[in-house]
Amino acid sequence: MLDLKFVRENPEIVKQNIKNKFQDSKIPLVDEVIALDIENREIKQQADSLRADRNKISKEIGGLMAKGKKEEAEELKKKVTEESERLAALEAREGELEEKIKKIMMTIPNIIDPSVPLGKDDSENVEVQRYGEPMVPDFDIPYHIDLMEKFSGIDLESARKVAGNGFYYLMGDIARLHSAVISYARDFMIDRGFTYCVPPFMIRSEVVTGVMSFAEMDAMMYKIEGEDLYLIGTSEHSMIGKFIDTILTEESLPHTLTSYSPCFRKEKGAHGLEERGVYRIHQFEKQEMIVVCKPEDSMMWYEKLWQNTVDLFRSLDIPVRTLECCSGDLADLKVKSVDVEAWSPRQKKYFEVGSCSNLGDAQARRLKIRVAGEDGKYFAHTLNNTVVAPPRMLIAFLENNLNEDGTVNIPAALQPYMGGMKIMK
Repeated sequence: MLDLKFVRENPEIVKQNIKNKFQDSKIPLVDEVIALDIENREIKQQADSLRADRNKISKEIGGLMAKGKKEEAEELKKKVTEESERLAALEAREGELEEKIKKIMMTIPNIIDPSVPLGKDDSENVEVQRYGEPMVPDFDIPYHIDLMEKFSGIDLESARKVAGNGFYYLMGDIARLHSAVISYARDFMIDRGFTYCVPPFMIRSEVVTGVMSFAEMDAMMYKIEGEDLYLIGTSEHSMIGKFIDTILTEESLPHTLTSYSPCFRKEKGAHGLEERGVYRIHQFEKQEMIVVCKPEDSMMWYEKLWQNTVDLFRSLDIPVRTLECCSGDLADLKVKSVDVEAWSPRQKKYFEVGSCSNLGDAQARRLKIRVAGEDGKYFAHTLNNTVVAPPRMLIAFLENNLNEDGTVNIPAALQPYMGGMKIMK
């Protein structure tokens, strides 16, 4: 969420940013919120004047009563009553205006970084760099569900009976591999200086609206019926929410946390064959990383975060690339974002396995995450990035480590988490 003062003083910059994100329908909101803000400030002045006048009259009434001038005091009391009624009407209107302003301000997108490439959607994202040599073996690689079934590692039919489409049972060595990857990712991030955390898996609505846009909320979140609670779509939601309404000291920054959680997502819409199976599902597990830092450090942390994911995948012999998200593909709160994509030998292309985002002070402003500095308080910057999200990551792992005889190599880094297993048969 932008600073209302910034919008008021820089309306053309805000409008151009909306155009750059190809959301022209939101351009009128800028003038609308400025007009509402003008009215709101005028009402505040009137209300403050009435309060001051009322306080002054109240003191006069006390003086008159002390002198026994009851009739004059009663006349002033009538005036106080009239002004109280006017004040109540002004306060009611003030509340309406502030609610409207808040709703619009939470709809106007954040200012994107100048380095973000302009483009309408994800088809115009820009490849930045490749890591590792993408290989296509001279033998056929089965579809990932077929591959897992060869290891008796997945049961979709039973899951459909129990929970419906978009769920799964992982079994045997595939389930063990899933847990091994999560545990390895946890220790990988701890070794890089991050503090491990297991957060709440449900959050209140004020946290939901603090960490994401309304459009994302509607597309992703499952609400608990009859309660002000939502299942998290990623542990980032809980982890950033941990700092809600806090004042941090500069000396305590940065806060670097890595968190484990299950994730729950609606995943609306139809998807192709390769996005079925365990690629796009309603429930999965994830290791995440988040940073809360000073504004001047956020871009440095942004570079470190996505590099962590690249390094982890390369340690498991999986080729990856980084893809800069264009303006039209950025969620409204994001300043800059890069996807990490893994190579799929079966599809002969890369597919997304993680996303790193710098949100500037947007989440901090909504959640009131402030820093006490030498020159006063200011809003922190927040960032998040996927360390690893199996079972989607398992697709890349199995395809890139598959041998012609159907066995799967276990890279040295992962072997301790698989009980010393070097080959999965």
